[in-house]
Amino acid sequence: MSLTEQQNHNNDDKQSVHVKNPARIFWLSILFLLVVGAAMFYIDSNTNDLRMGKARPDTSESVAARIQPVAQFALNIVEADRPLKTGKEVYDATCTTCHATGVAGAPKFGDKDAWAPYIAAGYETMLQVALNGKGAMPAKGGNTTLDDLEVERAMVYMANEAGAGFAEPGDNQTEAPAQQADANEQKTDSAADDSAETTAAATSGDNAIPAATEEQLAAGKKLYDAACFACHGSGVAGAPKFGDKDAWAPYIETGLDTMLQVAITGKGAMPPRGTAMNASDDDLRDAILYMIEQVR
Repeated sequence: MSLTEQQNHNNDDKQSVHVKNPARIFWLSILFLLVVGAAMFYIDSNTNDLRMGKARPDTSESVAARIQPVAQFALNIVEADRPLKTGKEVYDATCTTCHATGVAGAPKFGDKDAWAPYIAAGYETMLQVALNGKGAMPAKGGNTTLDDLEVERAMVYMANEAGAGFAEPGDNQTEAPAQQADANEQKTDSAADDSAETTAAATSGDNAIPAATEEQLAAGKKLYDAACFACHGSGVAGAPKFGDKDAWAPYIETGLDTMLQVAITGKGAMPPRGTAMNASDDDLRDAILYMIEQVR
């Protein structure tokens, strides 16, 4: 047998081997189809879950959703059962940020002059500002977890330290609330009356402020419109608001010379000369007289 014939014989043998094992090919094909089918079923089932909005029961989201009602209930119980803080405790924990130094126009703790306009505004007015915020002050001083009674206590604590004399709010809000409100309003009215008497005394006593001339009023208005209105126009940063008699009363009581000195050197949130650095002392005096004239 030649070499070529031998090679052809070997090739025929190999082909016969493959042909003689059809069962092996069949089972390999079945196994392949099973693997592909299982993979397609798994992919399709997960895709359907996502399309239907179903979540796997062992995901962190589903666990959180199941425990959420219980967690919220427990949290509310803890908040409701905690003892309410005193006014001093609330002040030390929350209010000192601004009121300890008088930053952002907040009336400084213990400063009677700074607190006088707020006390004169009335108990309920002060309380609403404390609860809801105003200007630079956020609601409840930025601590919204405080109970309304805790905020009221802190307000009374600070006001009393500045001479208000308000009644201390108690734990039992049903305990004669009308009587307590009436008592505080009476004290507020008394403070307002004292403020009015002070204003009258300031215009007739040793600190009497003379009436301004037409020239002074014209010059004062010019400076007010150019610089002073920025704060006094709206009462921002604790500045006595233009035309507000109660707000100006404590300042008028000190006399024109003292007010002028404060305007020249600055005090608290007010910068020297109210930022009008080119204004002369006489210009500042005229502006003060102009603003005072609006509350006579």
